Amino acid sequence: MEERFVVSARKYRPQTFETVVGQQHITTTLKNAIKNNHLAQAFLFCGPRGVGKTTCARILAKTINCFNLTADTEACDKCESCTSFNSGQSLNVFELDAASNNSVEDIRNLIDQVRFAPQLGSHKVYIIDEVHMLSSAAFNAFLKTLEEPPKHAIFILATTEKHKIIPTILSRCQIFDFNRIKLDDISNHLGYIAKTEGITAEDEALRIIAQKADGGLRDACSMFDQMVSFGGNNLTYKTVIENLHVLDYDYYFKITDALNTQDTSTVLVTFNEILDNGFDGHHFIAGLGEHIRNLLVCKDAATIQLLEVSENVKQKYLQQAQACSTQFLLKALGIINRCDISYKAAKNQRLQVEIALLQISYLNAASMDAEKKKIVQNQA
Repeated sequence: MEERFVVSARKYRPQTFETVVGQQHITTTLKNAIKNNHLAQAFLFCGPRGVGKTTCARILAKTINCFNLTADTEACDKCESCTSFNSGQSLNVFELDAASNNSVEDIRNLIDQVRFAPQLGSHKVYIIDEVHMLSSAAFNAFLKTLEEPPKHAIFILATTEKHKIIPTILSRCQIFDFNRIKLDDISNHLGYIAKTEGITAEDEALRIIAQKADGGLRDACSMFDQMVSFGGNNLTYKTVIENLHVLDYDYYFKITDALNTQDTSTVLVTFNEILDNGFDGHHFIAGLGEHIRNLLVCKDAATIQLLEVSENVKQKYLQQAQACSTQFLLKALGIINRCDISYKAAKNQRLQVEIALLQISYLNAASMDAEKKKIVQNQA
């Protein structure tokens, strides 16, 4: 029988603190708490979607019940507690989805279970996902148990919307803020998956997927699977930008060169080509703003590290940044920002972008005219 396909986000879900991607500040703190026996009884994991909140909650639950912790405070994966957890049969871990179980009755059922001590291992762990979805009555029913739970009970609350959680809950929890995962960490992880699965992938293709995922590893894995389904076992930059509908760097480099040299015909023809390829004008102007910002970042050696692109694209940025004056880039950014703000209100949105592009292309000429006037006035 053919093996059933498992999505990468599940197949390569981290099983130990060491394998969690991009959240070292949290995994280190949790490992130290386990090692020094300083575990809180209630945790709140908050952050954007797909950054590892539920994954870390599960790893924490597995590790604190392990009978033979390794030297670096990881679960052994061999003891009875670990094997029952891995097979999904552990009676010590309860997961509740607050999005669909948000009533007082659901919380009361949970509280009734909390009183019973674990049969195997030392702790019972209750993971409540999307906890901000609980009704206010359910939150109030939960307060007393959260403040004074039995010694064996640990609560891990996970949420994407921390601001919706009442202060009385926040004050009873140790709060861990998960970061958006860095671009390099995501592309390295995708590279590892590609290598393991026998897929050849260009670095630039993986970086584009990582960029589009906007800090979420789960989103990146889903896109990666989609690209492999489309392009087979060879992921190229070209197929990724075509299928993820991403505007190529080259368009922005080309249009910026034309703007800087007052080549208005190239600017307008290139913009028309972008629209013909199905891209939205607002999407283009936002991308151009990001491109100009990247060129400004390249102007100073101290800020080059803020540029999240591959090495060969970084060289292109450095080259173009030298050709454009800082004054030109700053004024262009101002025009792009105004266009971005007024785009939605405009009746003729294409014209709105074209006016902005023409204004930028005449910036250098205007500054040269101003310089000439100044010289003439000084001579007079």
